[in-house]
Amino acid sequence: MYDIAIIGSGPAGVSAAINAKLLNKKYIWVSSRAVSKKVGAAPHIKNYPGLPDVTGDQLGWALLNHTQSMGIELFEEIISGVYQTGDHFTLIAGNKDFTARSVILCVGVETLKPVVGEEEFLGRGVSYCATCDGLMYRDKTICVYSTDKHYEAEIEYLCSLAKKVYVFPMYKGYEIKPSNAEVVLKPLKKIYGDMKVRGVECDGEKLEVDGVFVLKNAFSPTTLVHGLKVENGHICVDRQMRTNIDGIFAAGDCTGRPYQYIKSAGEGNTALHYAVEYLNKK
Repeated sequence: MYDIAIIGSGPAGVSAAINAKLLNKKYIWVSSRAVSKKVGAAPHIKNYPGLPDVTGDQLGWALLNHTQSMGIELFEEIISGVYQTGDHFTLIAGNKDFTARSVILCVGVETLKPVVGEEEFLGRGVSYCATCDGLMYRDKTICVYSTDKHYEAEIEYLCSLAKKVYVFPMYKGYEIKPSNAEVVLKPLKKIYGDMKVRGVECDGEKLEVDGVFVLKNAFSPTTLVHGLKVENGHICVDRQMRTNIDGIFAAGDCTGRPYQYIKSAGEGNTALHYAVEYLNKK
C-alpha cells in the first residue's frame, strides 16, 4: 500500500510527485501520458518564474526531465475510479488496482462534456474499460465512443468479442479495420435505456445496443470519485487543498480558475504537504 497516490501529470502532479520524493514518502504517480497534453499545446508561456519565454513543449520537457533526474517513475495508466475502502482508497486502472492511504487529484479540467446518459448508466451498460467488461458483451451489439487513436487496439479487442460494434471516433486519422465494426461519423448525442442501456441516439437516429464503452483520457470528478463535492465543474477545496472527503486532496485546474501553470504547481506543492500532515495525524 502507498502513502499517497497522485493522479495527473500536469504541473500540479509534477510538483506533488517531486515533493513526495523529497519527503521520502511511499507514493505512486499515475497519469494517462508522460506530459500533460494541455501543457504541450501551449504556444508561448510568459509568466512561469525563471522561464520567461518558453513553449508548452519546452516546459513539458523541463518538467519531465526534472522528475526523471530524481528517479521519479510515472505509471502511464488511466484511472477510471477511486473508491474508499475502510481507511484507504482503491484506484482502478483497467484490470489493475492500486491502494493508497491518501489521494491527490491533479486531473485538470475535462474539456469533453459527458454524453447525455453516460454518468446515469455507468455500471448499468456504460463502461470505461474494454478489458474489464468486454467479455460481458460476447456476441452482442455494442457502441464504442473513442476520443483518441491509441484506443484502437481496445476497439479491435471488443470487435473480437461482440457481434456488432458501432464506433464513434472523435479524432482524425482513424483506422478501424474489423469487418463487424461500423464507423459512425455523426455526433453521439445520448445514451438511453431503463434499468440498463438499450441504445444510443445520434442526430435523430437511434441504434439499439446492449452496452456502451466510453474510451477517453479524462473523467469528470464526480464520475472518478463518488460523493466528491463539485461546483461549476470544479472540485471544492479549502486553503489546504482538502476536499470534502477525508484523505482526498485536489490541486491545479480541477480546483478552479485561474488556469495558470504556476498556480497549479503551487497547489500541487500545498496538497502534498497537507497530505503528509494528514498521514502524520493518522
